Amino acid sequence: MMNDLPAILAALMLRAKSDKKRIVLSEGADPRVAQAAVIAQAQGLANLTLVGPKEAVQQAIWNAEGEPENFEIHDPMTSAQAPGLAASFHDLRKHKGMTPEHAIEMVQDPLFYSAMLVRSGHADGTIAGAVEPTPRVVRAAIQVIGKAHNSPLVSGFFLMVLPDGRPVIFSDSGLVVDPDAEELAAIAGQSAASYAALTGGLPHVAMLSFSTMGSAAHPRVSKVQKATEIARAAHPDLALDGEMQFDAAYVPHVGASKAPNSRVAGNANVFIFPNLDAGNIGYKIAQRVGGAIAIGPILQGLAKPANDLSRGCTAEDVVAMIAVTAVQAQALE
Repeated sequence: MMNDLPAILAALMLRAKSDKKRIVLSEGADPRVAQAAVIAQAQGLANLTLVGPKEAVQQAIWNAEGEPENFEIHDPMTSAQAPGLAASFHDLRKHKGMTPEHAIEMVQDPLFYSAMLVRSGHADGTIAGAVEPTPRVVRAAIQVIGKAHNSPLVSGFFLMVLPDGRPVIFSDSGLVVDPDAEELAAIAGQSAASYAALTGGLPHVAMLSFSTMGSAAHPRVSKVQKATEIARAAHPDLALDGEMQFDAAYVPHVGASKAPNSRVAGNANVFIFPNLDAGNIGYKIAQRVGGAIAIGPILQGLAKPANDLSRGCTAEDVVAMIAVTAVQAQALE
C-alpha cells in the first residue's frame, strides 16, 4: 500500500502514525472496510474500532486475512456501552422530543452508535458511507457530534491529488446544495483551514464562477462577488480572490491574462465552487477524465471528525480516509 503512493498520501500516513488516534469504522462487516482495517492496523495508522454484528465483523476480518482479536469490535445490539450511550443521546436530544426508548433504538444503529463513541470521548473520529448513503452519514454526525464552536455550517470537500502529485481541494463537492453568499464565504474559510491542516501548505483560494473579475453580469456572479468580499473581511490575511473562471484560477498564463493583479490567479490550490452541481460534477470530471485521485467527501465544521465514503469506494480509499480522519483529529488538538 505504501509503494508508489502520492507524496501527500504518504505524508498523511506518516503523520497518522506519529500520534495514533482511535477511529471508528461503523460498517465493520463490509469486506472493503474490513480489508482497510487490516491494512491500516498492519501499517500502524490508527487504533481501530469496528462496529457491526460481531460474527459478521469477525468473518470479514478473517476473509481479509486479519485477526479479529487485534481489533475492538462493538455490536450495538449487545454492547455493554450501549445503555450509557443511549442515556447520553437522550440527554442530548430530549429537547427535540427524544424519548429514552427511542434513544435506545437510535443507538442500536451503527451510525449513531459510532458517532456517540466519538462524542463521549471513546474515539477520536468516525468513518462511514461504504454502505450507507451520505444523507444518513451526515445526519448522524450533525445530530450527535454537532458543529464546532462558532462554525456556521457543516460542509464537505474532496482532497484531490492531481496526476502530477499536487494536492488541491474542491469544495463544496458533497454536501451544501446551493449556498448563499454568507455560506459560500464560510465554506471558503473552512476549506482554507482544511488545506493547511492536511497538507501543511499555504492555501490560495479561488472563488469560482463562469465570470472572471466582472467579465459577466448575472445574479449568480454577484453571489460569488459578495461571498468574496465577506470571506476577505473575515480572513484578511488569507490569499483569496474572485470571482474567476477555473482556467484563470488554475493556469498561470491564463490567470496572468484574465486577472493580472491577482496573487491567486494561476496559483490556486483551494477551489470554491458556487454550488453543489458545479462542485460534484467538477470533481468527478477531474477524477474520471483527468486521472486525479479523489479522497472524500471529507466533512468540515464538525466538533470532532466524522467522514463519509463513496459507496463505490475501494479498500485503499478507506485506508486513505482513516489517515485523513486521524490527521484531522490531531489538528483539533
